[in-house]
Amino acid sequence: MSRVLLVGLGAMGFGMGQSLLRAGHEVCGHDIDADAMARFAAEGGRTAALGDAASEADIAVLVVVNAAQTEAILFGDDGIAKRLRQGAVVISCATFAPEHAIDFEARLAECGIHYLDAPISGGSARAAEGKLSIMAAGSAEAFDRARPALDAMAETVFELGDKAGPGSAMKIVNQLLAGIHVVSTAEAMAFGIGQGIDPHRMIEVISRSAGSSWMFQNRAPYIADGDYRPHSAVDIFVKDLGIVRDMAQATGLSVTLADAAFARFAQAKEQGLGRIGDVAVAKLYAQEGGIALPDKTTKD
Repeated sequence: MSRVLLVGLGAMGFGMGQSLLRAGHEVCGHDIDADAMARFAAEGGRTAALGDAASEADIAVLVVVNAAQTEAILFGDDGIAKRLRQGAVVISCATFAPEHAIDFEARLAECGIHYLDAPISGGSARAAEGKLSIMAAGSAEAFDRARPALDAMAETVFELGDKAGPGSAMKIVNQLLAGIHVVSTAEAMAFGIGQGIDPHRMIEVISRSAGSSWMFQNRAPYIADGDYRPHSAVDIFVKDLGIVRDMAQATGLSVTLADAAFARFAQAKEQGLGRIGDVAVAKLYAQEGGIALPDKTTKD
């Protein structure tokens, strides 16, 4: 089995770590949050300083937020690029513009390290089940070296090209749709609740009707239960739809629906909701319509 360095033990990374451990890999987890590292150790994972863990790893899985964090982990003062052994592979799961993936691949190649452009989708529950979708691009050697970890973490690995870039591009397409669908779910749930419909009954009906989507089926129950834990935070879609808009602007493409969804997430962030669940955009509709959304705190 492989020795895996897992950087980032948040909602997604922690579940991915559980899946790697369950598959029998030796996993060393690292996070800036000491509590997250302690929780991972309690699951049976190892923890260590980043540099020490990198020197022993065959595979490094980076589950961080953006290109800047990925850059720092790879090439910062304590970056792992100079610690990983020749022939190791970096599986980069953050969402960012393809140009960054292309740059990271080239720079790591100079160090004798393989790079897999491998954004993820599926949510925290599927991460813990080892059933993610991974949109991956990279050399045949990178795929070969990464395969043990990919098999443990993913139900489906889409192989999108033999060099970095297409994986990140595909993830941005996914995030364009996902962001719109989260906002449309929040809008529909708030509208229906405002019409006096029981939210759980609404989920039952719409999930079996033409208006459904994966995001509706995944996110609507959080609104119905008043659950705003950061399974995926508002801030994530401010970032990701910002990337969509920047990439579209560079080509002169109008992305009107993405613009509208971005505006809703940005408004939620401005109201201090950035670090809670992305379905918190429903609170904006509730404020505007005088709608009482379910509140988990009143049920406990």
